[in-house]
Amino acid sequence: MTKSAVSVRAIDAEARTAIIAGNGLLPQVVAKALEKKGNPPFVICLKGEADESLKRFDHETVSVVEFTRLIKALKQAGAKNVILAGGVRQRPHLSDIRLDMTTIRALPRVFKALGKGDDALLRAFIGLLESYGFHMVGAHQIVPDILAPAASVLTAVKPDKKEQHNIDLAREAAFILGKLDVGQGAIAAGGRVVALEGAEGTDNMIERVRQLRQEGRIPRQGGVLVKCAKPAQDERADLPTIGIDTVTNIAAAGLAGIAIEAGRTVMLSYHDTVQSADAQGLFIVTFDSPRE
Repeated sequence: MTKSAVSVRAIDAEARTAIIAGNGLLPQVVAKALEKKGNPPFVICLKGEADESLKRFDHETVSVVEFTRLIKALKQAGAKNVILAGGVRQRPHLSDIRLDMTTIRALPRVFKALGKGDDALLRAFIGLLESYGFHMVGAHQIVPDILAPAASVLTAVKPDKKEQHNIDLAREAAFILGKLDVGQGAIAAGGRVVALEGAEGTDNMIERVRQLRQEGRIPRQGGVLVKCAKPAQDERADLPTIGIDTVTNIAAAGLAGIAIEAGRTVMLSYHDTVQSADAQGLFIVTFDSPRE
């Protein structure tokens, strides 16, 4: 099995945990899990990204470019563990960065990573936080059951021979895409790859396929969304994710199902997601991690 380029350290369950919260449901899932364990989190709500509901927790709202303020807030809250959860729609603009000693110290890593893919930028950010003594933790270390189960069919519907061929094609494409640190997903339909995930994200890729169908440029029905982690994925951040919205979107695009990497893909609201797929006659399957 392909492993993360970074080993995941055990979490200190007694230490205070902070969540740097972007958009989506994952920050809320992690925050509620920590609260249930009796260790309510400190939440860094990224401005313009984090859901308002997270503000019921002890929190601070910080812009994605306010690195000095971020470090200060984490230290004042007494946080030791830090979790990156949720997406960020826009990359930081250099013109928005406020120069101070903390930021100047961070710039060499930022400059080096900006010209590369998202994973390189995340690794740089994680490295910066660790340099200040914080212990970076994966969301799945707090909520282990959010990861997709071992290779299996999760729904009542199974992929037929035609869709299995589409899965194989999209898996290969997604794996190559991940090696280039470009994206984590691909869509195959009608026996060919019709879309690759780029900076626009999964939902917009699916919407692009829906539009292609309306224009008659690809077969009107069938096809599969495949998502898998990048070969060198740092599993503490940005694991591929699906949920009810993904199911709704692929149904609208006329796709037949979803195939995801077991153990390295986050499934939000697992039972509801599977039930939604069943209700719409779609399949969800998991597969083992690809090998180099």
